[in-house]
Amino acid sequence: MDMQSLIVWVIVGLVAGVLANALVGGIRGGLIATIVVGIVGAFVGGWLFGVLGITVASGIVGTVITATVGAIVLLTLVKLVR
Repeated sequence: MDMQSLIVWVIVGLVAGVLANALVGGIRGGLIATIVVGIVGAFVGGWLFGVLGITVASGIVGTVITATVGAIVLLTLVKLVR
């Protein structure tokens, strides 16, 4: 993985984590936790959209949407477990 890809992952994770936290709440670990939730949310969203056969816009916008939806699902599950 090159540096540019890593920076894009971090930015997408941050944006998705912030959006999910604004909608659901629950992130109290600061900037790093927000980024991690967003990145994990990207994996969850990608898997979920693939299983459901949902296609989202391509490019960075589609990636942010997918990651945000995945982060929302992730935070909702964490809240239910707590």
